[in-house]
Amino acid sequence: MMNKTFKRISACALAGVLLLSFAFTNDFNSAKSTAAGSKKETQATNLKAPKYVFMFIGDGMSYPQIQAASDYLGAINQQKDSKVLTGNKYLNFMKFPVAGSAVTYDSTSFCPDSASTATSLSTGHKTYSGTINMDENKKISYETISEKVKEQLGYKVGIISSVNLNHATPAAYYAHQASRNNYYTIGLEMVNSGFEYFAGGALINPEGDNKNAPQTSLYQVAKDKGYKVVTTQKEAVNVKASDGKTIIIGETLADSNSLSYANDAKSSEWKLKDYVKKGIDVLYNEKGFFMMVEGGKIDWACHANDAGSTIADTVALDDAVSEAIAFYKKYPNDTLIIVTGDHETGGLTIGYAGTDYDTFLDNLSNQKLSYAKFDSDYVKKYKESGTAFETVLQDIKKNFGLITDNDSSAKTNPDLVLTSYEYEKLKDAYIKTISGKRAENSEEYLLYGSYEPLTVTITHILNNKSGINFSSYAHTGLPVGVFAQGQGADLFSGYYDNTQIYFNLESLLKVK
Repeated sequence: MMNKTFKRISACALAGVLLLSFAFTNDFNSAKSTAAGSKKETQATNLKAPKYVFMFIGDGMSYPQIQAASDYLGAINQQKDSKVLTGNKYLNFMKFPVAGSAVTYDSTSFCPDSASTATSLSTGHKTYSGTINMDENKKISYETISEKVKEQLGYKVGIISSVNLNHATPAAYYAHQASRNNYYTIGLEMVNSGFEYFAGGALINPEGDNKNAPQTSLYQVAKDKGYKVVTTQKEAVNVKASDGKTIIIGETLADSNSLSYANDAKSSEWKLKDYVKKGIDVLYNEKGFFMMVEGGKIDWACHANDAGSTIADTVALDDAVSEAIAFYKKYPNDTLIIVTGDHETGGLTIGYAGTDYDTFLDNLSNQKLSYAKFDSDYVKKYKESGTAFETVLQDIKKNFGLITDNDSSAKTNPDLVLTSYEYEKLKDAYIKTISGKRAENSEEYLLYGSYEPLTVTITHILNNKSGINFSSYAHTGLPVGVFAQGQGADLFSGYYDNTQIYFNLESLLKVK
């Protein structure tokens, strides 16, 4: 049943011990020296350089997120009356002819952050967590692949993200900062980059990181630098290449002024794929372009242990990849598409102790909105009005499908009935949320993390009933998948350090 791509992935997984032994025996010293500026040799001398490069990064996306999305799509297509599992449904990029795996550790930890891992992908250097494109001493700046192709090859450059445009991952393709939290300075680097196209969530701290000393709005600075700043979808539809340098900020912004989670977005609302499609229109030229696209809310959903939203945003990233595939079909000899992750988030697993060898992934189809929207649309009101638990249970049924054993639909939906243990956990979390009091202890953190107790308990219960579990609210040290199609794709097969992705591009594009 498995195509060639996933045979390669399975081989990596099944032979993990041998591969890890090989990797650390032969490549560990090489990877460490990479941080100092050296690299493994890449055989791209005789390969034609691609004119059009798409770099898709699923933030927090590793094999578990990819496989969970694939399995979920298979589960919801399963005939309800069939007892025979018909299998998963491959995402578009899972069908790519080349697949590899990349190790993600940084100079700080085997569980790195987005700033350092994106630095590895964009510059080929290791650095500390929290640092963007600078060395561990925070004195030397590293030039990015996107800066190099613009300066040396004359390619146009586009940066797209479902989260804020001066967040860590997009920033790693144009900024150089000792701290990822220097949002205003990062924003200044963004508008000074001269890159032709930015699209996604709003800028963080556009008037300065110190609220007591506001500075000129980054949007005004951008306009002064010749950018057209677009903030409505109607304007975005009409953006064209002749408009010149453009920044598109999503009209409908959600939590932290990012784009909506895929399972919250209205049908008429632009999704990640729409920004990619518009980016292709704006960037296309005979010389070439480089486009980095981040599915940033995969990471945010995993931090919150929200499997339903994780899957929806992984699928949304794959939908965006489909736009690049359509472009590739027009220019197969000139296009390269890479899909990878920066790190894994949440320690997601397909399989849960409470469901043994079974999964019930179609249970997740009962989730109608993200954890963040439930917080803003429901929990906020509960806290303001002290809503009764019985009323809250009805909202949980409507939005997540979970029901009590005395519900009228309990017999027809037994997999969604709350056990007495789950009911008590939910009630305890409700009390904790309504009180607004949080005890600072490790036991409570294990239960709720930094999230709203009621909401994260709902998603935990639905996850577990579906056969999904999370082990962390933070990042983990899993390797990430690397999928490639197009000109030079064969360079990305194998098992290697994440810095090698940069060096492959550097060699293939023949930049220095």
